[in-house]
This record gives sequence, structure tokens and C-alpha cells, in this order.
Amino acid sequence: MEEKHLPNITGELRSHIVAVPEEIWQCSGIVILGRRIKSLIFTSDIAIIRNTNADGVLAVYPFTPQQAISNAIIQASSIPVLCGVGGGITGGMRTVRLARDAEAQGAFGVVVNAPMSNDTIRMVAESIDIPIVATVLHENTDIQARLNAGVSILNVSAAERTPEVVKAIREKFPRVPIIATGGPTGKTIAPTIAAGANTISYTPPSTKELFARTMDDYRQRGI
Repeated sequence: MEEKHLPNITGELRSHIVAVPEEIWQCSGIVILGRRIKSLIFTSDIAIIRNTNADGVLAVYPFTPQQAISNAIIQASSIPVLCGVGGGITGGMRTVRLARDAEAQGAFGVVVNAPMSNDTIRMVAESIDIPIVATVLHENTDIQARLNAGVSILNVSAAERTPEVVKAIREKFPRVPIIATGGPTGKTIAPTIAAGANTISYTPPSTKELFARTMDDYRQRGI
């Protein structure tokens, strides 16, 4: 069968972007609120969010979530955003309020970290209409309890063991939507997709690394 031609339109100024590895497009994706999402850029850097070809943003960061941050990311982004609403030091009613605010700001979903209690997840599920994404660190997590509490999507983050954990979950839950970290290259992403991940989260180079490449290019050109 002849491969279909895929037109690719860009501009001179917009051609320099953070592109996700091509292997990601082989996964099935997850349809969230009518949008099919195969790739998520894992960053809270607005400059990168505005210059990527990823389908969406996984806006989770290592600080207590703040409405000002989620609002800035959602307003600046031209693609769907999944916002972190706690799980470690942030929980209970604060997480519920953060989730409500994220929905009101336009988030496509909220992400709860592994330590989040099922009771809090249940309160969040009763308060919002957008999906709840639960981060999973290993295959021993009680997935059914998470789903019963109101989780719609799993986010597997198990470092180099991610394909193994995805496979174990997929064997028990063949229909559950799974986002998974894929690593930095297509070579590391492919096994995660083969294990059963529907969507891949990709961690981009930092702004510092990207700037270093640009400056090296300028030096080589004698600018």
C-alpha cells in the first residue's frame, strides 16, 4: 500500500522547535476531551511549550502546585495541558481546590503524584469533570483501588523499568489508558510503546542545553 503524503507546513522562524522523537507517533494515543494525544512534553518551561510539536503538556514540577503557575502555563500554551495538583506534601482540600481551579483555567486533566491517598482522589473526582491522571512508580501499586477512587488515566514513571511496569499493568488491565515516560531517544521509547503505553511523555533538553547548541553553532559560523 502506497504511503500517504503528509504535508508539512512551517515558517522560517518557527522551524527551530523541540521535536519529539518520531517513534512516538507509532503509539495509539489517548483521546482526552475529544483531542487525540500521543505525545506529552514534560516541562513547565513556557518557552519550550510554545516551541514544540508535542500534542500536549505534562505540567508537573517538584514544588507545591500553585494556581499562578498552572494559569500561566495554560494561558501560554496552544496545546492541551495536564496540571499537577499534588500528592506529596500537598493533599486533602488544598488538592481539591487546586483541581477545581485547574479545570476552571482550562486544563484538560489533573495529575496526582504517587503518595496521594485514594480518599483525596475520590474528593477530587467528585469535584471536577476533567480526567484524573495518577502517577504509578511500580507494578505493586493497587491499580484497581486507584480506578475505583476515580482515576481515568495512569502515568507510569519507573525510570529504566518503565517498559516492565507498563507490561505488568497492561496484562492485568488491558483497556486502561496508560501514559509512560519513554526516555530521551527513540531507542528507549520503542520498548515502552511495545509494552502497551498509549501515550509517551518526553523530557526535552533544558533551555540551557538548547542555548548551548545554538551558541556553538554561532561560534562555528564565526558570528
